[in-house]
Amino acid sequence: MRVPPIAPHDLSVEQRPLYDDMVDEIKRDFKGFRAIDETGALIGPFNVWMREPEWGRPIWGWIKAISVSPTLPRAVREVAILVTGAHFRSAYEIYAHVVLAESRGLGDDKIATIVAGQRPNDLTRDEAIAYDVASALVSGYVLPEVTYRQAVAAFGARSVMELIYLVGVYCFVSVTLNGFDVPVPDDAGP
Repeated sequence: MRVPPIAPHDLSVEQRPLYDDMVDEIKRDFKGFRAIDETGALIGPFNVWMREPEWGRPIWGWIKAISVSPTLPRAVREVAILVTGAHFRSAYEIYAHVVLAESRGLGDDKIATIVAGQRPNDLTRDEAIAYDVASALVSGYVLPEVTYRQAVAAFGARSVMELIYLVGVYCFVSVTLNGFDVPVPDDAGP
């Protein structure tokens, strides 16, 4: 890891409020995967964002805005996030969102297929739309009109905005994780 975690007692005055906000939100809404180590230091992308609060505060605000009180079903969101993480081969993102996808009802075969970069045959209609939207966007193409219309018909215009922004946010998360070589926690399991 290129940016080692900072123990809470070593935080600067500028870092402390962002750290406290992140820890509160992580404990409330980011459950099931490790984001805080045994010393209380943040790990994953949270550590990177917290290091430079001038940039980290708006990034964290963006993450919270797209993560807290979503309009899309949680399983649909996880499909889009896994497609994005798989595209970037972002280990920590895949680790965290496999855990979340399992907790939101996605089966192991479906998750494994997405993580392998393939489209599962047994996606629900809504999951398939999320997969297609995310796949088109991470491939660098304009979202096809037919896919956009299907998404609007399934989710509504506002939720399609959320879906598109979600893919963009997790592209950013993946780039952060890959750029700083953020590992999966040692005790994450298989």
